[in-house]
Amino acid sequence: MDLIELLPAFWVGFKMTLLLLVISGTASLVFGTIITAMRISPIGSLRVFATVWTEIGRNTPLTLVFYFFVFVVPFFGLRWDWNFYTILAICALTYYTSPFVAEALRSGINGVPVGQAEAARSIGLGFGQTVSLVVLPQAFRMTIPPLINVFIALTKNSSVAGGFFVVDLFASTRTLANGHGDLVIPILIIAAAFYLVITVPLGLLAARLEKKLVVQR
Repeated sequence: MDLIELLPAFWVGFKMTLLLLVISGTASLVFGTIITAMRISPIGSLRVFATVWTEIGRNTPLTLVFYFFVFVVPFFGLRWDWNFYTILAICALTYYTSPFVAEALRSGINGVPVGQAEAARSIGLGFGQTVSLVVLPQAFRMTIPPLINVFIALTKNSSVAGGFFVVDLFASTRTLANGHGDLVIPILIIAAAFYLVITVPLGLLAARLEKKLVVQR
């Protein structure tokens, strides 16, 4: 069989990997930002919740997180008819990635001069306004490279979904390699190339955004 004939199977897996990256990445960015705001909140219970979320998420192996979502969550009666395991994979990737986003943003917040938050409060801005209008915009600009690195790591981590009933690029590659033993090496090279199609542009985007938006000191 010609390698060209295998490309449709690669394409199906590639589209799923891209879907996992886009949805999980967006959700991780949202949850990570919320967790970051909770970590610096004046309310103690929110700080404790955010700390527990972060420590459990970033110190638990991703495979274990997938086991929890795929095999434990259904016991709570949660069920969807549409792409059930894809949604669970997105939930697992989002939970695992959001603490890393939060920690990257927190490091950026630590770089924002304290005087700016004090100045915001002195003109009457509340905590939410100070964080959303003054602190977080600067933190995002200072953490563009580490955030892009988190999303590159998410791209590679999405391959774990292939072991949990999701037909992503890794699962497609495994199926093709099992069915075409004489083409294993070319199949693996093509799979690596598809991953590079995602990760290399992300790295270039990080460099470009860093030049344009990073805070100069």
